[in-house]
Amino acid sequence: MSREPGPVEREVVVVKLGGETLAEQHDTLRGVAELAGEYRLLIVHGGGKRLSDWLDRLGIESRWEAGRRATDDAALEVAVAVLGGLVNKELVASLVGLGVDAVGLSGIDGGLLVAERIAELGRVARITDARPRLLEVLLAAGVVPVVAPLALDESGAICNVNADEVAAGLARALRARLILLSDTDGVRDGDGLRIDRLVAAEAEALIADGWISGGMIPKVRGGLSVLEAGGGAVVIADGRSPDALRRALSDPGFGTRLGLG
Repeated sequence: MSREPGPVEREVVVVKLGGETLAEQHDTLRGVAELAGEYRLLIVHGGGKRLSDWLDRLGIESRWEAGRRATDDAALEVAVAVLGGLVNKELVASLVGLGVDAVGLSGIDGGLLVAERIAELGRVARITDARPRLLEVLLAAGVVPVVAPLALDESGAICNVNADEVAAGLARALRARLILLSDTDGVRDGDGLRIDRLVAAEAEALIADGWISGGMIPKVRGGLSVLEAGGGAVVIADGRSPDALRRALSDPGFGTRLGLG
């Protein structure tokens, strides 16, 4: 006798959302809610715009290097409050309101993320590994984890981490598909045209030439690292519509798909 597959048997998909206002995320979250019963979804969120706004209000200067925000002790306190508090809980509340069993976490909880300090950027670290056992338990129970980009470094200090790198690290650990949703429709070439499929050698050439820059660098390099680790497909796409996630999962002409060769 056939039966419907339970949550444990559904494919795991890591979805990275930006950290825009809830009004800007509403359509994207509707799409997440619609697919929560078909996939085991894990949400990772950023929060750069919201964090910049709060740092500006407090007179704390923001400085960026290759998609990472330099973070001193004062900026870290704000990052923990905004990313681990405000943005995370707003997203969880919205998903719960859409009927999704969501729970908010950061990379600190349960030692989820393993990170290495980038000393020249202050309280900033890069993801080196992940311990996904806590996530596996939640996903098996049909819960959607929503993870904020914070982690402990090798000394146990709280650090700010790039959300795209967090998403890639979790996708590597879970051998999952990775969907990076943002406010751009994918990676563009030197002529400004969206690239349907981008392989590693082409990506590094575009980075070297400056066509891939800023926050797109950790998206592309993180996505390629998932493929190198044996994870699922990786797509970078525009998330500003209710069907964005579904299209990223099923439509080969939507966004940019990464490949190794």
